[in-house]
Amino acid sequence: MPGGRLTQQDRQRIAAGLTDGLSYREIARRLDRPTSTITREIARNGGPAGYRPQQAHQTAIQRARRGTPAPPRAATQPSTLEQEIIEMAVRAGMPRTTARVHHDLMLSKDGRRTAAELARRLNVSPAAVSVAVNYLIQQGYARRERDPQHRRDIYVIDNDVWYHSILISRRQTIETVRATMAAAETYGLDSPVGQRLAKTAAFLEHVSLDMIESADRWRPLLT
Repeated sequence: MPGGRLTQQDRQRIAAGLTDGLSYREIARRLDRPTSTITREIARNGGPAGYRPQQAHQTAIQRARRGTPAPPRAATQPSTLEQEIIEMAVRAGMPRTTARVHHDLMLSKDGRRTAAELARRLNVSPAAVSVAVNYLIQQGYARRERDPQHRRDIYVIDNDVWYHSILISRRQTIETVRATMAAAETYGLDSPVGQRLAKTAAFLEHVSLDMIESADRWRPLLT
């Protein structure tokens, strides 16, 4: 491994990179380390949301003194490739825990998980899972089903959610169009500001129409 063992300063830089939303690959590049080293370091020390550099360093020292391997991970940890997919979702604006929940749902065999399963697999609190799935449902990326036998909710990702997520995105765009056009009329359609806002509203409206037409045309690919 280039540079030998991770130092306390290295671990502080890892924590800073996670706070700044950097990908594992970028953190590794800045430390001149293999991406796999950064992935293992974060995975064995609480994951991206729970990484603490001082605690991680003390654990590494104790492990080196004992000469024993790292303890088994309690949560299901993503591979380097999967982590990169999560990081891309984060860079696109999705909260990190939400991105992890979404990715775990995507990888489930039948596209279904309970809140308890998600919390256990990702080693996060039930409250964090609740916030994450509510975001996914609001954006159309997942849906909630009720299991009456066990009185619990099941969160589902199937092919149809992608179509419905586009419908929700279009509805949000149309709301923006209406608000922008109302602002244009308030400023006056003959004013520079009003004209700029009106052009923006027209552009967004046409894009949203093209988007739904394309979604309808290609929806059979999901069946």
